[in-house]
Amino acid sequence: QVQLVDSGGGSVQAGGSLRLSCAASGSLASRYYMGWFRQAPGKKREGVARIDIVGAGTYYEDSLKGRFTISRDNAKNTMYLQMNTLKPEDTGKYYCAAAPANTGFTTSFPEHDCPYWGRGTQVTVSA
Repeated sequence: QVQLVDSGGGSVQAGGSLRLSCAASGSLASRYYMGWFRQAPGKKREGVARIDIVGAGTYYEDSLKGRFTISRDNAKNTMYLQMNTLKPEDTGKYYCAAAPANTGFTTSFPEHDCPYWGRGTQVTVSA
């Protein structure tokens, strides 16, 4: 069983930065791919970024490349999402998730492959 606690959201002005954290506890936490999803008001949840087990491979939704950086520290069982140059369209609730390595999560963002989720942290970017 893996428990995820996401945090670090807040309200910022456009152009600002935030760093989200996802603390993982429980066994096997360092054996899962991890990632971030977000859900804007009135929209479907979408994949943002994901990272492999050792942190060597990172993948981003195309429009976010260059502004967002995902990382993980397995010694601390924590994943991060550094978000820079934030835009109002980045507003939404951000969720961390974990998926086993032998799933489609290694190549895309299938929510059904993620058995573990954080409760979400709100990010609000004002113009």
